[in-house]
Amino acid sequence: MKNAKTLLLTAAAFGVASWVGYSFYQAYQPQPIRLQGQIESQQYSISSKVPGRIDQVLVRKGEMIKQGDLVFTLHSPEIEAKLEQAKAGEKAAGALAMEANKGARSQQIQAAKDQWLKAKAAAQLMEKTYLRVNNLFNEGVIAEQKRDEAKTQWEAAKYTESAALQMYKMAEEGARSETKLAAAEKARMAAGAVAEVEAYAQDTTIKSWFNGEVSQVLLQSGELAPQGFPVVTVIDTQDSWAMLNVREDQLKYFEKGQTFNAYLPALDKTIEFKVSHVAVMGDFATWRSTDASQGFDLRTFEVEARPTEPQSGLRMGMSLAVEIN
Repeated sequence: MKNAKTLLLTAAAFGVASWVGYSFYQAYQPQPIRLQGQIESQQYSISSKVPGRIDQVLVRKGEMIKQGDLVFTLHSPEIEAKLEQAKAGEKAAGALAMEANKGARSQQIQAAKDQWLKAKAAAQLMEKTYLRVNNLFNEGVIAEQKRDEAKTQWEAAKYTESAALQMYKMAEEGARSETKLAAAEKARMAAGAVAEVEAYAQDTTIKSWFNGEVSQVLLQSGELAPQGFPVVTVIDTQDSWAMLNVREDQLKYFEKGQTFNAYLPALDKTIEFKVSHVAVMGDFATWRSTDASQGFDLRTFEVEARPTEPQSGLRMGMSLAVEIN
């Protein structure tokens, strides 16, 4: 009996000593690194290039939409008025271009020809008059002054005929090539102005460029939407990744291309991720001081990692936990 007690006490003492020793051993073992992050998803903003008043918003939060689905419409009387102005300018420029290409009207050409023939007849008459006056001067009947006056009138009539002939030729030839080109380019410019306003008018009916889930509707019917202001935001639930804030002395575990496992409480499962991007955070408040012997501070980096296999159920904001030994 006495031996049994002794053995029991010895065993108990040995057990206590072993437990204390193991506890000390565990206490001095390096602790695993535990990091917490969250799931991020690609988010898109749907807005309009033109300002206007919201006419209708055709989607609601939580709805799944596809590329090409109508999201919202704008009412903009200003664009409608500008479109009318642009179309009127296009018609006017087109008419001027047609006029330049067709040249003068047949009546204008005939009138120019008649003016030339009239000037030609007057020049012929003045030539005959000068010849008669010159003969009389040679016979000594009239003074030299009269002959000079007749000659001057004949020369003036010739210049008038020449000017009328040039005007007639101009009417026949029509506008210069440079004038025609300028008129054609003005017509193209006016057509471009119409196309520009029509493009703005089309942007009053906004369709989605993305597939995803509507996360926010920021404006409702009747509210004014500034240019480029997001009216609806969409989250692509198929494009999600993990985001971790990692101190730089721990980056060796998160080099680009490395994989790690993370536990997601929301899904109650562990998922494998692959590091896709590492970048220093811009907020200097994430610096962590070290002791004076090391002589430097530690910065924090953003680590992005994507699932190695497609995962359903990932949603923006979910927490994840990573443990590194």
